[in-house]
Amino acid sequence: MQRSLSKLIFIFVILSSLTATQLVCATDVSRIKVPTGFNVEIFADAETKHGEYLAGARFMSFDANDNLYVSSAKGNKVLKLPDNNKDGMADEVILVSDQLNAPQGLAFVQDSLLIANQDGVVKLKKETGNVSNGGWSTKATPFIDDLPSGGHTLKNIKLGPDGYLYLNVGSSCNVCMEMEPTRATILRYTADGKPAGALLTLGRHQQSAVWARGLRNSQGFAWHPKTGEMYATNEGADMRSDIKGGAVNDELPPEHLNKIETGQNYGWPHCWGNQVEDPNFVGETGFCKTTRAPEITFTSHSTPIGITFLDKTNWPRAYQQDAIVALHGSWNRKQPSGYKLVRVKFKDNQAIKVEDFVTGWLTGGEAWGRPVDVTVGTDGVLYVSDDLAGRIYRITYSSAVK
Repeated sequence: MQRSLSKLIFIFVILSSLTATQLVCATDVSRIKVPTGFNVEIFADAETKHGEYLAGARFMSFDANDNLYVSSAKGNKVLKLPDNNKDGMADEVILVSDQLNAPQGLAFVQDSLLIANQDGVVKLKKETGNVSNGGWSTKATPFIDDLPSGGHTLKNIKLGPDGYLYLNVGSSCNVCMEMEPTRATILRYTADGKPAGALLTLGRHQQSAVWARGLRNSQGFAWHPKTGEMYATNEGADMRSDIKGGAVNDELPPEHLNKIETGQNYGWPHCWGNQVEDPNFVGETGFCKTTRAPEITFTSHSTPIGITFLDKTNWPRAYQQDAIVALHGSWNRKQPSGYKLVRVKFKDNQAIKVEDFVTGWLTGGEAWGRPVDVTVGTDGVLYVSDDLAGRIYRITYSSAVK
């Protein structure tokens, strides 16, 4: 009896000496559920050298040397996570810059790193002699200026297969008529930062950068590997009712995956889903029928953010025509939604179905993780950022069967 009591006291002392983070790390990965044949691993977290920088980890990108970079809007940081020995774990977390303004999207263009701040895009230049911050200039220079901030403030930037830069600007509100023409849009720029929107402007008027409109908050986008078509996630409005003056319906409106086409309007703030009019914010007669309907929808308020296609994974062939979307999770539903990765299945290059892929970050109505972005590395593995846990995961397939 005394020996058993002593053993219990010893275990209690050991457990009480661990930090909360260490306790979570020891138990929570096993709660993540993946399909048969897949495995989830921690690439970097608080236990990694300088892993505390990963608090609020958001969007990711790989450089030409296979180093993973991640932004932290919470810490105004951009970080480099090298894995020089290729063991599937980051060697350390290197602070590239902390002199930023709510950074999110990252894009490598030649020898520059473009960073989407909330008010514009800045550029870091490669400096081979500077090793303290991962080989980059210490001062960011302006690249695209005067973007509207506030509201849905976080922005993403990516270099498209057509050589143009694409950038989202979210709405300033939940539901309203915007006065700023670049709100609720996706913008397009040349590789040197000049506006290159859908409408060609002649004469003395400045060229617009607006590529598509009516997108409340499209933070994640990617291009179909075969067709080259651009797909973007989009978050629907909150606190809506399907009855004029009625009670809030948590199941409305659906979130979207849109195929982004030149000059199209995707309906916000007047329309939901498949061209359905919001009875409490009616637009001009017939407007919703002129908008572009989504390719497929997700559960309301699940907050789809990051998206990547799987053609470059070493996963089974059945997955390689599909996409993965990170559902960051709801904040205002009675029954929470999201907090998982979903697989968007494609057939004949068209989205046909959404199904759960990775779950487990939501337990008993409480979330301990919130996936933000997804990207595929040159190792054929899916990387996932989590801004609640401050962590990067790797999702691997056990045998890489084709």
